[in-house]
Amino acid sequence: MKFLNGFWLQGKGLGILSPTYVEDCFERNNTLYLYAPVRGFDGAMLTLLISSPKEEVIRVQAYHYMGVNDQNDPHFSLNLENSSLQYEENEEQIVVHSGSLSLAINKKNFSMHYYANGKFLTKSTKNNLAYVKENYQGDYYSYDDTNCFMKQELSLSVGELVYGFGEQFTPLVKNGQMVEIWNKDGGTNTEQAYKNVPFYMTNRGYGVFVNSTDRVEFEVGSENVERVQFSLPGQSLDYFLINGPTMKDVLQRYTDLTGKPALPPAWSFGLWLSTSFMTSYDEKTVLSFINKMEENEIPLSVFHFDCNWMKQRHWTDFLWDAKTFPDPKGLIEKIHAKGIKVCVWINPYVAQQSRLFTQGKEKGYFLKRKNGNVWQWDMWQPGLAIVDFTNPEACAWYKKYLVELLEMGVDCFKTDFGERIPTDVTYYNQAPPEKMHNYYTYLFNNLIFQTIQEIKGKEEAVVFARSATAGCQKFPVHWGGDCSASYESMAESLRGGLSFTSSGFGFWSHDIGGFEDTTPPDLYKRWCAFGLLSTHSRLHGNTSYRVPWHYGQEAVEVLRHFTKVKWDLMPYILEQAQKTSKTGIPLMRSMVLEFPEDPNCRYLDQQYMLGDSYLVAPIFNEEGIGSFYLPEGEWEEYFSKEKVTGGKWITKHYDYFHIPLYKKMGA
Repeated sequence: MKFLNGFWLQGKGLGILSPTYVEDCFERNNTLYLYAPVRGFDGAMLTLLISSPKEEVIRVQAYHYMGVNDQNDPHFSLNLENSSLQYEENEEQIVVHSGSLSLAINKKNFSMHYYANGKFLTKSTKNNLAYVKENYQGDYYSYDDTNCFMKQELSLSVGELVYGFGEQFTPLVKNGQMVEIWNKDGGTNTEQAYKNVPFYMTNRGYGVFVNSTDRVEFEVGSENVERVQFSLPGQSLDYFLINGPTMKDVLQRYTDLTGKPALPPAWSFGLWLSTSFMTSYDEKTVLSFINKMEENEIPLSVFHFDCNWMKQRHWTDFLWDAKTFPDPKGLIEKIHAKGIKVCVWINPYVAQQSRLFTQGKEKGYFLKRKNGNVWQWDMWQPGLAIVDFTNPEACAWYKKYLVELLEMGVDCFKTDFGERIPTDVTYYNQAPPEKMHNYYTYLFNNLIFQTIQEIKGKEEAVVFARSATAGCQKFPVHWGGDCSASYESMAESLRGGLSFTSSGFGFWSHDIGGFEDTTPPDLYKRWCAFGLLSTHSRLHGNTSYRVPWHYGQEAVEVLRHFTKVKWDLMPYILEQAQKTSKTGIPLMRSMVLEFPEDPNCRYLDQQYMLGDSYLVAPIFNEEGIGSFYLPEGEWEEYFSKEKVTGGKWITKHYDYFHIPLYKKMGA
């Protein structure tokens, strides 16, 4: 959100109230309390609470009014430690220490400077930390606590670049962008995102996590090109500054705080085949697909049933459509007999025609309008209602149907949707709907993931999720949403994935061949290479199938080839996945994350590292031209075993059976 009119002027009607000095300071329960008036004797004042929940992490909580009732607010699940606070104070400043990280607060002319081992990281100076009031008429006339915001601005140094914010499909380097942390179902070709995370990190080796489920807005070198500003509605702001010194260290510490990615089962890293979204299919179709993949020697790990395993307009009712699947348990047994797992599509919405609707309405299991009626609309499904996962009884009710499917033999669920969560509703636990919008997906995916763990065992739990927020990395895997069948969309999917894995998420997938439209054979074959060299690999489309024989015999051979390449790499992938689960460093990562000192890697978003040792550069054009940067060092080309010295750009032509794939020598 923008609050200024150029450099000198404030936005019309705004009061921007910033602390000018520290009047008082004391410690209580390992927390430093600072009272910082806006001016002299009377008027507004900000109260700051400074603490260190973990080494190399400093938390700042800033309040205008502390009397706001937030007992029903949702909160991210954080791993906080009551560590001993280290600080020193003199007449000029207060310096708080957390390992090698320090925060120096100037008492006389309020400012905040962060350092690591004495090296400057970032700062907040005059008017950067502030309480902002709309329709401001002076302190004496602005008593209400509505239409107000808290903001902080942290400086950007020359050459400092910003990454993260979840799965953003905009350019990888976020400088110059406004990022709104508000989950939306907007596809992959807009600034809207399914998975928004109020966290960023920079190539100076620190990260910032804004601890709020609300609509946080970031101006990343946009309103003020020298700063990252973050703001949110209300009377308080809570953020953590996380030290590195490397971006990998930042991610390790961020996931120490918000949770490590769970380790997906080994079988989930193989090839998933989907029925596609809105296609018609039955038992005969499913078995024919599986058998033909087997005939073509393309190993499958998972078969996924999308929407139409249930009767149309009955979504979600958890009932197999008896016309097309008269014996679902028997069908699952046939699939299992081939060594293939089974996944089925679900979402948190219940159509009016579903058998669950009347139950949910009578028992109060749905989100309600403020007048007490069930919240419904006709988008997606006629009369659609939304399950209220703040209601324990609703959770148990929904879970019961999941358990029935798991006991029938289903192995995992694709947890679709969860972004279009309304704010004109009331929740069972009286949570503020604005603060529940992003957090809803956490409750949804947590319930499904825990249910699978209970029935199938902790090591077997995996979902295929579209929506996410901070902490959802604990419930892998996530996929990139509704991309189009084009090279441009393939590239934007990768950008989104690299932003996503720069935000604490370890594993990521996408729809091979693109979701929308029918994929041209050329693009299908190129996307197969990209998909099989991602952490997770799924063939999925919208209204057309993604089985390879629909795209020609060569497509069959290309898919077989890259499926076997992934199987060849599987011991390495599984070893790297274990590291990801323990450290939080993503398996699929941006080049700058692996090579932060190499200036050539800072903006690269058309290639990536798969683990510590393999470089992958998908082909994004019909001509088959691969143009990529190979960092300094000795490398081995995967297919030819040719040894190559890095530190240079390479441009070559590649047929459909090859892709730039290089291994670090000595790895």
